[in-house]
This record gives sequence, structure tokens and C-alpha cells, in this order.
Amino acid sequence: MAAYTTIKFPAGFWSGLRQLGIAPHEVVRRAGLPLTLMNEPMVTTAQYFSIWEAYSNIIGDTAKGIIKLTTGFETVHFPPTVLAAYHARDYHDALTRMIRYKRLCPPESLRITEENNECTIELGWLNTEQPGPPMLIGITLAFLLELGRRGTGQPLTAKSVEFSHLMGDVQSLETYFGCQVQVGGSSNRLTLHKRDLHRPFVSYNAELLEILTPALDQSIDKQQPGHSIIEKVKWITKRSLPGGLSNIQTVAAELGMSNRTLQRRLHGEGTSFQQLLSQVRQELAREYLADPSLEIGEVAFLIGYEDQNSFYRAFRLWEGDTPSNWRTVHLGVHSIN
Repeated sequence: MAAYTTIKFPAGFWSGLRQLGIAPHEVVRRAGLPLTLMNEPMVTTAQYFSIWEAYSNIIGDTAKGIIKLTTGFETVHFPPTVLAAYHARDYHDALTRMIRYKRLCPPESLRITEENNECTIELGWLNTEQPGPPMLIGITLAFLLELGRRGTGQPLTAKSVEFSHLMGDVQSLETYFGCQVQVGGSSNRLTLHKRDLHRPFVSYNAELLEILTPALDQSIDKQQPGHSIIEKVKWITKRSLPGGLSNIQTVAAELGMSNRTLQRRLHGEGTSFQQLLSQVRQELAREYLADPSLEIGEVAFLIGYEDQNSFYRAFRLWEGDTPSNWRTVHLGVHSIN
């Protein structure tokens, strides 16, 4: 699976919601998503944003939701990427780890700059032209300060905070961050006092880091080759075919970009959406035909063909044979082996 095509959604999130008195199924229903999503380890960008928007709608006020989840989420529910930061040597080490391991949990991207007496962390987005919901933006930045407070055991405050969206009760946010909060700005960023970065973490656990660090670094290394837009398009298309949504509009929306942008990027890779759609259908057809329990008509439906004759014509172009003959030969070979 390509990196950044899907987002790891930690199971601890749902436990954290229950702890706050919020029923996870209500959030999923409000997001218009199937309840089975709560058992899925991966979600698409569109689903990810919908979950955060649903949580925001249930809470009512964005600022209240940010503070409630950030302060109420117990350490026991932290995913490994956050645990590696929580058990870091000091605040600077923790932030460095958060920014590095954030690459394993897109679409958020964090960039840190240190200048004079300030340390600024700016939030951006990976592989999506659509900015995340205000609730997600607020929680992402608030948790960076919360991490420092929990790790050092000190009531740290920020130097300044800027949000590009309206965030509800700004006064309560200013009380939480301990500084002025600007809304409607040009970016989303948290500025810390540089002196706080050298504060040691009381939660430092060298033994646990020896276990977590190599595993997380290896995961990042594995992701490096998988950033291709082609792989993202193919994965989303595979998921959409059985529902009859095998069109560029659906895929572009999942990726958070316009149809024209997606077409341009695919053209730059020397392909097109129609070519990738055909490849996906061919790959899936071979997989499904290898399952003798599936009828030919079912295979046609599963790869997005309402008309079985259209499937037959396409399959002849791909394989130079009919689906029935291909299945006979394929299953025969495997039965001999």
C-alpha cells in the first residue's frame, strides 16, 4: 500500500472518546460513515476529515472540543508515534520526534524553525489541497504544547498562536495556551519559548525508546518509495469499484484535489486516469477469477461493469481470452501445483 494513500487511525482514539463521555458510534454516524470503520486501522483522507468534523459538530464549540480532547486524552491511549515523543529525553527531543514520526500519520505536516528566543512549529498538509477541519488544526497544535506540559510536569505556556480559521471561544483558547491567540491569519502555527525546549522530561524512558525508535524509523524507511500518485489513485479506485464510483471525480475528492490537478499530475507521470482504471480492473479481474466461488457476473460487478458483455470485451483485450477460459487454465495450473 502506498504511503500517504491512507491514514492510520489509532484504536485509542475511540477509547479516548468514550472516556470523555462521547459515544464513538455517534461520531461515525454523524460523519455519514459505516460503523465498521471503527474496526478499520486505516481510513482515507476524506473519511479522516469527516470524523473530525463530526466530533466538532457534536461538541458544538471548536475551542471547547480542542481543550476537552487535548487535556482529557490519557497517555495509555497514545499510539507508538506519540509514545516515542512522550518518553523523549527533553522537550526539544520530543518535538523533533513528533515532527519526524508525523510522516507516518498524514495528512498533517509539521515544520519547525528556531530563531532567537523562539521556536515556531507550522502546520501544513501532505498530498491534499484541502486544509483540514479547524478542530483537527487546533488539536494538532494544542497537543504539541500539551506534550511539553505532560513531559516536563510544568505548566508551560506558548509565546503566540495563529490560526487561519475561526476557532470558537478564543478567550478559552488563550487561557489554555497562556498567550494571545490570533484567528483568521495566513497560517496555522504555534510559537514556543525556546528556553522551554531544554527542559528534561520526567517521562523519559530510554529502555522503551530503544524498542520504539528502530521500529518507527524502519516504518518511515519503508514508506519512502511509496509516494507515487499512481499508487494512490489505484488504491482508491480499487476501493470504489464495487460501489460503482469508479470515476475521476471520486478519486480526486478522496485525494483532496480538483479533477484538473489530478489529470495534470497523472499526465506528468506518463499515464491517465482511464489507463489506471483499466489496470486496476485487470488486476482485480485476475484476483476474483482465481476464486471459484465467484460467478463471472459477480466478478464483472465487483470491478465496476454493469454489463457482463462489456466485461467480456475488456477481458479479451487484457488477456487475449475469455474470462471462462482464463479461469479454467488458471485454476487447472494451480490444481496441478
